[in-house]
Amino acid sequence: MEALAAAGYLLGAFLLGSVPFSYLVARAVSGADLRRVGSGTVSGSGVQVTSGFWAMALAGLLDIGKGAAAVVLVAGDHPMLAACCAGAAAVGHNWSIFLHGAGGRAISVVGGSMLVLAFWWGALTLALGLALGKLCRATGVGCFIAQAALPAVLALTEGEVGAVFGVVVVIPMWVKRIMGNAPPPQRRPAVYLCRLLCDRDPLQPIAAGGAD
Repeated sequence: MEALAAAGYLLGAFLLGSVPFSYLVARAVSGADLRRVGSGTVSGSGVQVTSGFWAMALAGLLDIGKGAAAVVLVAGDHPMLAACCAGAAAVGHNWSIFLHGAGGRAISVVGGSMLVLAFWWGALTLALGLALGKLCRATGVGCFIAQAALPAVLALTEGEVGAVFGVVVVIPMWVKRIMGNAPPPQRRPAVYLCRLLCDRDPLQPIAAGGAD
Protein backbone atom coordinates (compact mmCIF):
# COMPACT_ATOMS: atom_id res chain seq x y z
CA MET A 1 0.00 0.00 0.00
CA GLU A 2 1.24 3.48 -0.84
CA ALA A 3 2.41 5.63 2.03
CA LEU A 4 -0.17 8.34 1.27
CA ALA A 5 -3.04 5.86 1.41
CA ALA A 6 -1.73 4.37 4.65
CA ALA A 7 -1.46 7.86 6.15
CA GLY A 8 -5.04 8.50 5.12
CA TYR A 9 -6.24 5.39 6.91
CA LEU A 10 -4.31 6.36 10.04
CA LEU A 11 -5.73 9.88 9.99
CA GLY A 12 -9.23 8.52 9.46
CA ALA A 13 -8.80 6.14 12.40
CA PHE A 14 -7.59 9.01 14.60
CA LEU A 15 -10.55 11.22 13.66
CA LEU A 16 -12.99 8.37 14.17
CA GLY A 17 -11.48 7.63 17.56
CA SER A 18 -11.83 11.31 18.49
CA VAL A 19 -15.64 11.23 18.28
CA PRO A 20 -16.52 11.47 22.03
CA PHE A 21 -19.56 9.21 22.24
CA SER A 22 -19.52 9.02 26.05
CA TYR A 23 -19.51 12.81 26.26
CA LEU A 24 -22.28 13.14 23.66
CA VAL A 25 -24.51 10.51 25.27
CA ALA A 26 -24.15 12.06 28.74
CA ARG A 27 -24.87 15.51 27.33
CA ALA A 28 -27.98 14.25 25.52
CA VAL A 29 -29.38 12.23 28.44
CA SER A 30 -28.57 14.30 31.51
CA GLY A 31 -26.82 17.44 30.29
CA ALA A 32 -23.67 16.50 32.22
CA ASP A 33 -20.21 17.52 31.04
CA LEU A 34 -18.06 14.48 31.87
CA ARG A 35 -14.92 16.61 31.92
CA ARG A 36 -16.29 18.12 35.14
CA VAL A 37 -17.43 14.88 36.78
CA GLY A 38 -15.17 12.99 39.20
CA SER A 39 -11.69 12.59 37.75
CA GLY A 40 -12.72 14.27 34.49
CA THR A 41 -12.34 11.08 32.47
CA VAL A 42 -14.70 10.95 29.49
CA SER A 43 -15.72 7.35 29.96
CA GLY A 44 -18.55 4.89 30.41
CA SER A 45 -18.03 5.09 34.17
CA GLY A 46 -18.86 8.79 34.07
CA VAL A 47 -21.89 8.14 31.87
CA GLN A 48 -23.22 5.60 34.37
CA VAL A 49 -22.81 8.01 37.28
CA THR A 50 -24.51 10.90 35.51
CA SER A 51 -26.97 9.23 33.15
CA GLY A 52 -27.61 5.63 34.20
CA PHE A 53 -26.86 2.10 33.05
CA TRP A 54 -28.56 2.15 29.66
CA ALA A 55 -26.83 5.35 28.64
CA MET A 56 -23.51 3.79 29.66
CA ALA A 57 -24.33 0.66 27.62
CA LEU A 58 -25.13 2.78 24.55
CA ALA A 59 -21.92 4.79 24.88
CA GLY A 60 -19.92 1.58 25.30
CA LEU A 61 -21.42 0.00 22.20
CA LEU A 62 -20.71 3.15 20.18
CA ASP A 63 -17.08 3.18 21.37
CA ILE A 64 -16.70 -0.51 20.50
CA GLY A 65 -18.18 0.28 17.10
CA LYS A 66 -15.73 3.06 16.34
CA GLY A 67 -12.83 0.82 17.33
CA ALA A 68 -14.12 -1.80 14.91
CA ALA A 69 -14.71 0.74 12.13
CA ALA A 70 -11.16 2.09 12.53
CA VAL A 71 -9.62 -1.19 11.34
CA VAL A 72 -12.28 -2.98 9.30
CA LEU A 73 -11.24 -1.64 5.87
CA VAL A 74 -7.64 -2.84 6.16
CA ALA A 75 -7.90 -5.81 8.53
CA GLY A 76 -7.97 -8.44 5.79
CA ASP A 77 -5.21 -7.32 3.43
CA HIS A 78 -3.04 -5.14 5.66
CA PRO A 79 -3.11 -6.47 9.22
CA MET A 80 -0.03 -4.51 10.32
CA LEU A 81 -1.64 -1.27 9.16
CA ALA A 82 -4.82 -2.32 10.93
CA ALA A 83 -2.85 -2.72 14.15
CA CYS A 84 -1.47 0.80 13.74
CA CYS A 85 -4.96 2.14 12.96
CA ALA A 86 -6.15 0.67 16.26
CA GLY A 87 -3.41 2.64 17.99
CA ALA A 88 -4.42 5.80 16.13
CA ALA A 89 -8.05 5.34 17.18
CA ALA A 90 -6.94 4.89 20.80
CA VAL A 91 -4.93 8.12 20.60
CA GLY A 92 -7.93 9.96 19.15
CA HIS A 93 -10.20 8.62 21.88
CA ASN A 94 -7.79 9.55 24.67
CA TRP A 95 -7.01 13.04 23.31
CA SER A 96 -10.14 13.99 21.42
CA ILE A 97 -9.69 17.01 19.16
CA PHE A 98 -13.38 17.73 19.74
CA LEU A 99 -12.84 18.04 23.52
CA HIS A 100 -9.60 20.04 23.42
CA GLY A 101 -7.51 17.02 24.38
CA ALA A 102 -9.77 15.50 27.03
CA GLY A 103 -10.76 11.86 26.64
CA GLY A 104 -11.08 8.40 28.08
CA ARG A 105 -8.85 5.34 28.36
CA ALA A 106 -9.72 3.49 25.11
CA ILE A 107 -10.58 0.09 26.61
CA SER A 108 -13.81 -0.21 24.61
CA VAL A 109 -12.21 1.18 21.45
CA VAL A 110 -9.35 -1.31 21.59
CA GLY A 111 -11.83 -4.08 22.32
CA GLY A 112 -13.76 -3.23 19.16
CA SER A 113 -10.61 -3.36 17.07
CA MET A 114 -9.67 -6.75 18.52
CA LEU A 115 -13.10 -8.16 17.69
CA VAL A 116 -12.65 -7.29 14.01
CA LEU A 117 -9.11 -8.70 13.98
CA ALA A 118 -10.29 -11.82 15.86
CA PHE A 119 -7.76 -11.26 18.66
CA TRP A 120 -9.92 -13.24 21.05
CA TRP A 121 -7.25 -13.85 23.68
CA GLY A 122 -6.47 -10.16 23.79
CA ALA A 123 -10.13 -9.23 24.16
CA LEU A 124 -10.50 -11.82 26.94
CA THR A 125 -7.44 -10.43 28.72
CA LEU A 126 -8.86 -6.90 28.82
CA ALA A 127 -12.32 -8.12 29.77
CA LEU A 128 -10.96 -10.19 32.65
CA GLY A 129 -8.85 -7.31 33.93
CA LEU A 130 -11.84 -4.98 33.87
CA ALA A 131 -14.16 -7.52 35.49
CA LEU A 132 -11.74 -8.49 38.26
CA GLY A 133 -10.94 -4.84 38.89
CA LYS A 134 -14.62 -4.02 39.32
CA LEU A 135 -15.11 -7.07 41.55
CA CYS A 136 -12.27 -5.94 43.80
CA ARG A 137 -13.35 -2.28 43.63
CA ALA A 138 -10.04 -1.39 42.01
CA THR A 139 -10.87 -1.01 38.32
CA GLY A 140 -7.76 1.01 37.58
CA VAL A 141 -5.44 -1.66 38.98
CA GLY A 142 -7.27 -4.47 37.17
CA CYS A 143 -7.06 -2.63 33.86
CA PHE A 144 -3.37 -1.87 34.38
CA ILE A 145 -2.54 -5.53 34.95
CA ALA A 146 -4.49 -6.56 31.85
CA GLN A 147 -2.81 -3.87 29.76
CA ALA A 148 0.62 -4.92 30.99
CA ALA A 149 -0.10 -8.50 29.92
CA LEU A 150 -1.69 -7.61 26.58
CA PRO A 151 1.42 -7.30 24.34
CA ALA A 152 2.82 -10.62 25.56
CA VAL A 153 -0.55 -12.40 25.22
CA LEU A 154 -0.99 -11.13 21.68
CA ALA A 155 2.61 -11.87 20.72
CA LEU A 156 2.14 -15.48 21.83
CA THR A 157 -1.23 -15.93 20.14
CA GLU A 158 -1.04 -13.69 17.07
CA GLY A 159 2.67 -13.31 16.35
CA GLU A 160 4.32 -10.11 15.14
CA VAL A 161 1.10 -8.30 14.24
CA GLY A 162 -0.30 -9.06 17.68
CA ALA A 163 2.83 -7.80 19.39
CA VAL A 164 2.73 -4.53 17.44
CA PHE A 165 -0.97 -4.14 18.18
CA GLY A 166 -0.38 -4.66 21.88
CA VAL A 167 2.39 -2.07 22.05
CA VAL A 168 0.67 0.65 19.98
CA VAL A 169 -2.55 0.50 21.99
CA VAL A 170 -1.03 0.13 25.46
CA ILE A 171 1.32 3.11 25.06
CA PRO A 172 -1.50 5.69 24.63
CA MET A 173 -3.47 4.00 27.40
CA TRP A 174 -0.61 4.37 29.85
CA VAL A 175 0.41 7.86 28.75
CA LYS A 176 -3.17 9.05 29.26
CA ARG A 177 -3.32 7.45 32.70
CA ILE A 178 -0.15 9.31 33.70
CA MET A 179 -1.14 12.63 32.14
CA GLY A 180 -4.85 12.49 33.00
CA ASN A 181 -7.14 15.25 31.82
CA ALA A 182 -5.64 17.76 34.25
CA PRO A 183 -2.27 18.23 35.99
CA PRO A 184 -1.92 16.39 39.31
CA PRO A 185 -2.19 18.40 42.54
CA GLN A 186 1.44 17.52 43.32
CA ARG A 187 4.00 16.79 40.63
CA ARG A 188 5.95 14.07 42.40
CA PRO A 189 7.04 10.65 41.06
CA ALA A 190 4.78 8.86 43.56
CA VAL A 191 1.76 10.76 42.25
CA TYR A 192 2.47 9.80 38.65
CA LEU A 193 3.10 6.21 39.70
CA CYS A 194 -0.28 6.15 41.45
CA ARG A 195 -1.88 7.47 38.27
CA LEU A 196 -0.23 4.76 36.18
CA LEU A 197 -1.05 1.86 38.51
CA CYS A 198 -4.43 2.98 39.87
CA ASP A 199 -5.62 5.56 37.31
CA ARG A 200 -6.30 8.15 40.00
CA ASP A 201 -4.57 10.73 42.12
CA PRO A 202 -3.54 9.59 45.63
CA LEU A 203 -6.28 11.55 47.44
CA GLN A 204 -9.11 10.43 45.14
CA PRO A 205 -11.43 7.51 46.04
CA ILE A 206 -10.12 4.21 44.69
CA ALA A 207 -12.98 3.81 42.20
CA ALA A 208 -12.53 7.29 40.69
CA GLY A 209 -10.54 6.19 37.66
CA GLY A 210 -12.36 5.79 34.37
CA ALA A 211 -12.38 2.39 32.67
CA ASP A 212 -12.64 3.40 29.04
